[in-house]
Amino acid sequence: MPASQPVLRNRRVTVSAAARLHLGFLDLGGSLGRRFGSIGIGVNEIVTRLTLTPADTLSAEGTDADRALRMAERFAAAAGRPCPAHIHVERAIPSHAGLGSGTQLALAVGVGLSRLHGLEYGPREVAAMTGRGARSGVGVAVFERGGLVVDGGRGPRTEVPPLLARLEMPSEWRFLLLLDEGQQGLHGPEELEAFRTLPPFPADQAARLCHLLLMQGLPAVAERDLARFGAVVTELQAAVGAYFAPAQGGCFTSRAVGAALDFLQGRGAVGIGQSSWGPTGFCLVESDPRAQALLTALRERQDLWPGLRFLLATPRNFGADIAVERGDRPA
Repeated sequence: MPASQPVLRNRRVTVSAAARLHLGFLDLGGSLGRRFGSIGIGVNEIVTRLTLTPADTLSAEGTDADRALRMAERFAAAAGRPCPAHIHVERAIPSHAGLGSGTQLALAVGVGLSRLHGLEYGPREVAAMTGRGARSGVGVAVFERGGLVVDGGRGPRTEVPPLLARLEMPSEWRFLLLLDEGQQGLHGPEELEAFRTLPPFPADQAARLCHLLLMQGLPAVAERDLARFGAVVTELQAAVGAYFAPAQGGCFTSRAVGAALDFLQGRGAVGIGQSSWGPTGFCLVESDPRAQALLTALRERQDLWPGLRFLLATPRNFGADIAVERGDRPA
């Protein structure tokens, strides 16, 4: 356990962690001894932002305050020492929308408490302490470094899936996000039951997805080939969506999101998919002007998909923002 340092009076820690898009799993069956493996990226426009200040006890206020307090208590229990603080959650990624809200909140709280109390826990240690990264390591890697990331799934002794690859995403590319705030993706006991009851994932399908990602998808990002990368994402999403369809009622959790994505694909969008269990859907566009045009087209047909909200998002090629304001003497 890292040695503690004196907590400084008037010290403040602010953490801003980005939502992540989960672009798909690689091997849901674990035919080679490692299960899951996934690809994803952070986006700048949706964040969890919180501030921690010294206090006599643990407390929290603001959006998702109860959840933040539970994560703080879990972190302190795992650290084996009190970690008193007041946590003000200024903004929070929407819960159960497929955007990684739980992982980003847990990491922001745990890393923030670690900095506040002069501990040395990093994001991967915090993830293990708070029970994050049970299946995907994408959220942890996005918190650490940002960029397009690929994790290696879970083996027999894995605590948090290891980061295997990270690439800078072209800054001019845009994600068009489709948010259905009237639905939630599977989570909690229902998610666990879905993984327990779904049939084995075909080994030949997993092999093909891994081959596509390594020999087409990642080189396409390195060479700024949006069409090729988008085709790989769409194929990966189609395979994983079909596998999860019995648990989520179709390839997309939200029928409205699925219909709007069909509309966008017919107008040239690529990289069509759903992030995690959804309901958030996404597509990729080569530039901001092109994305704005598609956004306008969607809004002109809003009557076809009532209840959806649309957002243009930019890829995040850096990790969480962590700012520490130090006091001038020990408490």
